[in-house]
Amino acid sequence: MEAIETKPSGDSAGAVSAGAAPARPGAARCEEEGVGAIDDIIGFHIRLAHGATYRHFTETFTELGLTQKMVSVLWLINDHPHIAQADIGRRLQMDRATTMAIVNRLEARNLLVRGESTIDRRRQTLNLTDVGETALIDARKAIDAHESWLKSRFTKREAALLIELLRRIHE
Repeated sequence: MEAIETKPSGDSAGAVSAGAAPARPGAARCEEEGVGAIDDIIGFHIRLAHGATYRHFTETFTELGLTQKMVSVLWLINDHPHIAQADIGRRLQMDRATTMAIVNRLEARNLLVRGESTIDRRRQTLNLTDVGETALIDARKAIDAHESWLKSRFTKREAALLIELLRRIHE
């Protein structure tokens, strides 16, 4: 993997003396705050990053009354009209019960409709209603604002690398 340049943090804790291992960026700050050795745990930082991202997403989406999973389902249905509920669960890596609960909530809010598959009568297809399409347009605007907030922390190259690295974990 190619090395990347990161944005300067203004933190001198990353200075390296000859023959010494590079200090962790922000190590002095973490030790002062009592984080200690857990600062070297990747999962710890993933949890913190997820928490910060989720909090900002929730703040951005408060007025819409939609969760991340709801938006993902609406987006997937919009991109794949007549998609089966089972296919949504598989593509978004959600179990059947979770998928069904989300679809039921979206249907109750008149954001989507179920239909009969023309290929397989045992399957139900899903499509957005006009209300669902409008909700997705509003959600995409909120996502753009959220993504701008998130991407402002990285260069374009760093953002692409971050996505690549995260895919290694979840794929």
